[in-house]
Amino acid sequence: MNANLKTNSAVPVTILTGFLGAGKTTLLNRILSEDHGKRIAVIENEFGEAGIDNELLVQADEQIVTMNNGCICCTVRGDLVRILGELSDGRESGELQFERVIIETTGLADPAPVAQTFFVDENIAENYQLDAIITVVDAVHAHRQLAEHHEAQEQVGFADRILLSKTDLQEPEIVLDLETRLRAMNPRAPIKHVHFGQTELRDILDIDGFNLDDILKIEPDFLEDISHEHEDDIRALVYQTDRPLDAARILAFLNIMIRDYGNDLLRYKGILNIAGCEQKVIYQGVHMLMTETFGNPWQADEARESSMVFIGRNLPKEDMLEALASCRVGV
Repeated sequence: MNANLKTNSAVPVTILTGFLGAGKTTLLNRILSEDHGKRIAVIENEFGEAGIDNELLVQADEQIVTMNNGCICCTVRGDLVRILGELSDGRESGELQFERVIIETTGLADPAPVAQTFFVDENIAENYQLDAIITVVDAVHAHRQLAEHHEAQEQVGFADRILLSKTDLQEPEIVLDLETRLRAMNPRAPIKHVHFGQTELRDILDIDGFNLDDILKIEPDFLEDISHEHEDDIRALVYQTDRPLDAARILAFLNIMIRDYGNDLLRYKGILNIAGCEQKVIYQGVHMLMTETFGNPWQADEARESSMVFIGRNLPKEDMLEALASCRVGV
């Protein structure tokens, strides 16, 4: 059977990838909040021990599963197979109702092992159909990320669609130069600009974009066992506390981190319990660009815990943990 032909019972799967901070979760929120009438199972994969992106997703009726193993690859791919199997069992028994699956990979993931799963595992290949790999590219930081990180190159190379984010923050000539570079890397993937996840769903869902023959041309051993390692100097630092944080101190800490380590901060994000604030404070950043917004109000029966993740190169872990501890109220 042609691997690109969809059986009547196969569930279409979209792999959403892109480097750290490109805007994957923003795009996923856009998909989940759209009035498309479809029920979607979401598999979240995060780098680090604490899940943040799941909190940043809209609270919809979708089935959301979080994988905190670091990357969907190598031995961890077994977890992906297990989760997809459990979703299939739930769907068959009637306990779960969904019509498609979206897998959001960590920004440090090579998409090849994820896509590989749908061809080398017989049960998964029978129940699921890989529809497309959608790659979000950060127009502000892409040139540097492509030069420094093999994963960023793989994400572009495997893309069936490329969505270029943050173009409003970059000079037009640099954006044009980036588009030329992306087309040279992957001439078969259409490129579209996306602003805060605003894009036509018909351009990213049900497009039958994944073509196994094309993938085998760029990676002949695609269907063979794939090994994968992250760069040794990239680490995730996780900080959690159930004590409220002082707004001035935490802001000073973030400003110092951006000033002194901005070039090495690949991604940082968090949900904060700020003393005196009845709403969650959400911050997200890439290198020296950071945004801060108010989230949902804290619920009466909800534990007011702050959770922060920093992903970067050669970060001063002990100094950071000590500084964060000093941001707690009463210290």
